[in-house]
Amino acid sequence: MHKTEWLLLVISLPGPTKAARMRLWRALRLSGAGALRDGVYLLPNSPSASAQFATQAAEVVASGGSAETIAFGDGDATQQQRLLALFDRGDQHARLIERAQAVRAGIGKGTDADVRRRLATLRREAAALSAIDFFPGPAAAQLEQALGDAEAALAAVADGGEPRARQGSVPRRDIARYQKRLWATRRNLWVDRVASAWLIRRFIDAQARFRWLRQPEDCPKTAVGFDFDGAEFSHVGGRVTFEVLLASFSLDKDPALVRLGTVVHALDVGGAPAAEAAGLAAIMAGYRAKGLSDDALLVEASGVFDALHAAFQGAEDSTS
Repeated sequence: MHKTEWLLLVISLPGPTKAARMRLWRALRLSGAGALRDGVYLLPNSPSASAQFATQAAEVVASGGSAETIAFGDGDATQQQRLLALFDRGDQHARLIERAQAVRAGIGKGTDADVRRRLATLRREAAALSAIDFFPGPAAAQLEQALGDAEAALAAVADGGEPRARQGSVPRRDIARYQKRLWATRRNLWVDRVASAWLIRRFIDAQARFRWLRQPEDCPKTAVGFDFDGAEFSHVGGRVTFEVLLASFSLDKDPALVRLGTVVHALDVGGAPAAEAAGLAAIMAGYRAKGLSDDALLVEASGVFDALHAAFQGAEDSTS
């Protein structure tokens, strides 16, 4: 087990210092310090922990008390487990996950603005928790997934016009017939549409032009439509548009693209979780919060999809 270096703050305050004790308690709680007992506090040793404890020690001394900081390493495995348990944030993560799930369940029952405010509050609280989550475990990833799912669900409702999956097989297409084409999809891009546009430009039609539609009925007759009802390429069976494009142009022979498809699928329609889904959802939510145009969003997000594809290729290469 990895050994941890620790920093201990040992303080003693005189009796009539209730206000000073309250200030100290609040500051230590915000720092994420664990309490071994009254007057003895613990943090993983780091420059920020040293600075935090130095500040609190100075305040204690100014209030007429005494304070010492002591650095030490782990003892045996039993002691290490006991110290690490002081920093278990599982219950705090669980409460935020429950709230994120409640927000998602309430989407469509109130105003979008209210949901966005609640999600923004949860994001701030999650960030504050992350700052003191010195030993993150599975619960941290589960919280990020829950927030990403709620943000994706809100985006889908706010956008409207989500395509209904049609049944049947996915026919193979001749890529030569899809060069230098105009491609069209619904505006206000979200994960499946922006991923599909990236895939089109990177692997299908390098000179593709895009038109973002106010509504599907605005699609020009000469354009190749994707990700809306009646489009040439849209959801089929259990596949989202990105996965349909992979199958249509025989790109599903690329394991890295297939793996990327599982991330897009998880964010667009749910299903099996993907480790990278929560991070991608947070990035997409950030782009939307910045108010980027769809053209600018595609440019920005293309770098993210390039990086994910390269990382997945690297993972495949390392196992072959």
